[in-house]
Amino acid sequence: MISRRRFTQVFAAGLAATSLAACSSLPAAGVDLRAGSGEHTSLGTIKHADAGVVSMAYAEFGPANGKPVLLLHGWPYDPYSYADVAPLLVAQGFRVLVPFLRGFGPTVFKSADTVRNGQQTAIAQDVVALMDTLKIDKAILGGYDWGSRTAAVIAALWPERCQAVVPVSGYIVANLKANLQPLPPAAELGWWYQYYFATERGRAGYAANRHDFNKLIWKTASPSWRFDDATYDRSAAAFDNPDHVAIVIHNYRWRLSLAPGEPQYEAYEQKLASGATIGVPAITLASDFDGAAKDGKAYRAKFTGKYEHRILDGIGHNVPQEAPRPFAQAIVDAAKL
Repeated sequence: MISRRRFTQVFAAGLAATSLAACSSLPAAGVDLRAGSGEHTSLGTIKHADAGVVSMAYAEFGPANGKPVLLLHGWPYDPYSYADVAPLLVAQGFRVLVPFLRGFGPTVFKSADTVRNGQQTAIAQDVVALMDTLKIDKAILGGYDWGSRTAAVIAALWPERCQAVVPVSGYIVANLKANLQPLPPAAELGWWYQYYFATERGRAGYAANRHDFNKLIWKTASPSWRFDDATYDRSAAAFDNPDHVAIVIHNYRWRLSLAPGEPQYEAYEQKLASGATIGVPAITLASDFDGAAKDGKAYRAKFTGKYEHRILDGIGHNVPQEAPRPFAQAIVDAAKL
């Protein structure tokens, strides 16, 4: 899940009724934002490619010559978040790639000696390295939670690799200095799991109970999403990765300056901390998870190129899986900005 939340702007949701061809970039009365959720339950054959320090597993959909779209998942989720989004985009001629981030599913480190680092620029470099291996010069990037942050980091640091970006919850790039500042008590309460992870008890508890732990996070982050056990279990298999616990714990400890990053990423982190903006075309999405920050005003200035903001009322944190058609429509529209 995301960390310090400063978010969101005006209502301009891209919705869908029955198919992508019928999608409008304006809200329509009575449209079911959850339409199409759960229609697909397979990612197809999982492929592998070198991606820097990891051998990255990924699902691929659509024609090899289609306009490439990379869709990035969050924690505690996996590529099944996009099982319903991908076919919608393929119907529009896109080539869709959905990688398992480091620490998830079949993605593995190539060396036992590599630091199990969950910091934001390390994860972003994995994705850029995957693009290099697959000879993808530029792609549309979309994501939520860790995936939203990763897409934003790539757009800010390597804009030449990004045609457009669709980040759920807007600009959530981590700033370590800002993360040291306390929040109001109600906001701190929402951080309970991050403080838990800061302890060795938390590490042991997550390692022993990750299946039930992450199911609780799903319910908390998306209280109106009535997912069934089969849906959760398909994604929960990704948490059995041998490095999953190490990556998750390091990610949250690093964000609170309780664990160090690696020197090779420091220049990138410094650039982000100095206030890096995103100049590529962008459509930001907000949901109920973003709370009072849903209007997007707090991060509007971070997007300096062509820009739209859309709010999906009644949807929780896992936007692409809960509302696949509005998410897919945002990708389609971002490609046209």
